[in-house]
Amino acid sequence: MTTHTLRDLDDARTFLQQGLWLQRVQPPTPATVRPALEWALEAASAGQPLPPVGFVADLGHVAFGLDWAPHAAGLRSQPGGPPDAVSLPHWPHGLSRAYEDHVLGKLYADWTFSRARDVLCRYQGRDRARGLAFVLNQFRHRAGFAGAEFSPGVIKSLIEMRPEEVLAKGWESLQRDGPLAVLAELYEGLIAASRRCAEVLAPEDVFELEHGTALRPEGDRVALRQVLQAAARLEAALPRHRPRPPSHRQEVPTRVLDEDTYPVGGFSSLSNRGSMESLLHSQLACMEKGERPDLFDVKFLRDELLYYARDENQFRRRRRTFALLLAADLTHARFKDAELPWQRGVLLLGLLVVLVRKLSEWLSTDALTFTFYLPAQGEKAPLAPERLLLETIFREQIANRTVGLARFAQPEEVAKECGQQARRSLCHALIASAAAAAFHAEDTAVTRLQVAGPYPALGFGDEPPSLPEANEPVEAWHAALRQVLERWVY
Repeated sequence: MTTHTLRDLDDARTFLQQGLWLQRVQPPTPATVRPALEWALEAASAGQPLPPVGFVADLGHVAFGLDWAPHAAGLRSQPGGPPDAVSLPHWPHGLSRAYEDHVLGKLYADWTFSRARDVLCRYQGRDRARGLAFVLNQFRHRAGFAGAEFSPGVIKSLIEMRPEEVLAKGWESLQRDGPLAVLAELYEGLIAASRRCAEVLAPEDVFELEHGTALRPEGDRVALRQVLQAAARLEAALPRHRPRPPSHRQEVPTRVLDEDTYPVGGFSSLSNRGSMESLLHSQLACMEKGERPDLFDVKFLRDELLYYARDENQFRRRRRTFALLLAADLTHARFKDAELPWQRGVLLLGLLVVLVRKLSEWLSTDALTFTFYLPAQGEKAPLAPERLLLETIFREQIANRTVGLARFAQPEEVAKECGQQARRSLCHALIASAAAAAFHAEDTAVTRLQVAGPYPALGFGDEPPSLPEANEPVEAWHAALRQVLERWVY
């Protein structure tokens, strides 16, 4: 990915003026000049190499629903549709058609960009341009296409000019001198990069747009993106379906409320399947005196007898409570080992995020509650940054009360809370710490996760934590995650 530097202001001005004539979603008109230049200014002001402004205009028109036809081939002339795009003098033959098919076609067909469009259309004011600049930059990083660098003041000077004058000067330079060589080179690179790129945006990019963090300074978003990337990598190594239970799994005694175990209410429907206790009394009238078989026997053999049936699904929900305790000494986990792609604390948060996601998916028929317990030492909160990340990632789950965040002063408080929860639900507790930690809770299955190095140590019950079998640190994190899930899904 080569960045072209335009040091001459006249070349930079010509680059922008000619680029406006290359937009294909809408034909270049005075009404499209100012929005396109404002979007380009927002991207250039953030220090990003700027692709041809015609592509920036097309990206904005598609993102904000300003195109005529919502499909990749919507650029052709149709009755009542947009006119044909302008035929540019001296422009390489077939380059515009390839751009429409491979670049604009990807934008219309890509699911990540479709979700980004829905979010960008809800933004107001300058946030729309800032959001579009974020999408443009992330697409550029993923696809690897090049751009040009020059002073943003050139764009400001063009915004202050009359749009008709900007277009006129661009068309005059195209006819007189032909398009700049850098424009054709950038479009060829853009087409090749789009064909190589699988998706326009990454899952973490879509997450940031939907949660509003994409508009924050990049320094505030680094940790969030790393946690989401770590979670995606850990989740990719898991099977799609819930794992088989271990042969030596432990059964935990619980006291469950009757209404969580037995059907509640009366019968809801009739069925041709059931036990003799639920047989309709009226079916007994089919029993006849005399020779057998009678009508009752015939209906029984044909499965035509009627039985009362219940709608029991919504009443048979097992309650499960998961307590995730983060010890105060995890501040030492904010350390980047040479063997790991991220800090230990980032991998730990990624593991916890995957735990909540997969348990919610595999145990969707159960009533689940996840509670993160974070330490509080008076007015101090040692893991305040981690708490902020959890609040951002689980914003929706916190709103529907599936996930909760709580503070604790001593681990005994959490142990007492787990004991109370175990009286009416199946309770699991995960204790994450940098050093060995003692934790005992009544009727609770306890798992200890020790993060004292690049390899995590895992222990169940009263067992001392031990390192999972793995050839490399990241593989050890995968193994630890699988072992916890195997214990917890049954």
